[in-house]
Amino acid sequence: MSYVDEVLEKVKQKNPDQPEFLQAVTEVLNSLRPVVEANEEKYRKLAILERITEPDRQIMFRVPWVDDNGQVQVNRGFRVQFNNAIGPYKGGIRLHPSVNLSIIKFLGFEQVFKNSLTTLPIGGGKGGSDFDPKGKSDNEIMHFCQSFMTELYKYIGADTDVPAGDIGTGAREIGFMFGQYKRIRDLYEGVLTGKGLSYGGSLARTEATGYGLLYLTQELMKCHGESMEGKTVAISGSGNVATYAAQKAQQMGAKVVTLSDSTGWIYDPEGIDIELLKEVKEVKRARLSEYAAARSSAEYHDKKNADDHGVWNIKVDIALPCATQNELNLDDAKALVANGVKAVCEGANMPTTIEATEYLQQNGVWFVGGKAANAGGVATSALEMSQNSERLSWSFEEVDQKLKGIMVGIYHAIDDAAKKYGMEGNYVAGANIAGFEKVVNAMIAQGVV
Repeated sequence: MSYVDEVLEKVKQKNPDQPEFLQAVTEVLNSLRPVVEANEEKYRKLAILERITEPDRQIMFRVPWVDDNGQVQVNRGFRVQFNNAIGPYKGGIRLHPSVNLSIIKFLGFEQVFKNSLTTLPIGGGKGGSDFDPKGKSDNEIMHFCQSFMTELYKYIGADTDVPAGDIGTGAREIGFMFGQYKRIRDLYEGVLTGKGLSYGGSLARTEATGYGLLYLTQELMKCHGESMEGKTVAISGSGNVATYAAQKAQQMGAKVVTLSDSTGWIYDPEGIDIELLKEVKEVKRARLSEYAAARSSAEYHDKKNADDHGVWNIKVDIALPCATQNELNLDDAKALVANGVKAVCEGANMPTTIEATEYLQQNGVWFVGGKAANAGGVATSALEMSQNSERLSWSFEEVDQKLKGIMVGIYHAIDDAAKKYGMEGNYVAGANIAGFEKVVNAMIAQGVV
């Protein structure tokens, strides 16, 4: 049995009830076979794969808080510190009812390689809670965030572990957590990223993941002799990533025609009206049905129809899944290919199933996974860390220019890694290999720790 297969078997035996984590490990290790086989004896002796698939530590804790009715509520908090071979642990805090240890481990494992690709000195981690901020008052969210940080503060710090936002954790939640950390530790340090601009946040952080996705997509198209100008784009989701991906795509001359949320999706053949979208989603915090109601060119489709492939049914040149994990399945991939899609780049974490990914690759679609394509968010978080360390604030243009350089660099790093191991065009393998090699070299240099 090969070393990769041995380790996959061990990981499955140790984590039988963690499907998302197992999916991530299986995808990554399978794509790493060429580099592992080239170094099998050395990696096996040093147990590299065992060490890289086992987190440094997994922290799980109780989060009690009081709601507006005086009722005590209890949630579960998590922080998984996966690997700090190249820098402090770095990864978001996800607040969503679906959060469990498997999802946090999958995200933390992916984060190790994504952070490595940015070329910045940050390791991988992830955290969160099964708390749902939807429908909660600001007061309830503050109580939860303060309780969450009262436990988490013991494990984090500017040079140890620097959490950030994620699904359900925006500037409001980060502000409450930062305030509590500062109060407990009596330290004003860059322990969290995604902060407000008045207390150490970075310009362009809000736009970073969506903009970064488009900078990489643009470079991908350019290197295949194509331009973004005049292309039609399908985007799923309607949160932060989707909104700013749509904005940047349209600035590049493309036309974005779809968006989705948890209740339905819209098709706007005239192109998404970004200002209306921001009004509906960022100001009113409403559903996309309100966008369609306010814009005559838009069609709204309810998600109750089980046969509805949603945004992936529309004929487009480029598809950008920006919602959540496993949202784009094999049937969706077949619909995209049948409609002549050229490129699929992931704005979310693992939004495409393995079967869909393989189908897209086999049918000549240029497919770039989230590890590379959505690294703009964490890259800009690391730039925020740099600004905090220097006690400086850079202009929007400075941050945006650095972000673009990082994303263009990521595309070429994954392209070169795929070519090096005879897998030209396989950007999923290229991303895993490029991220993996840097982390492993650091692990080997630091001894058995």
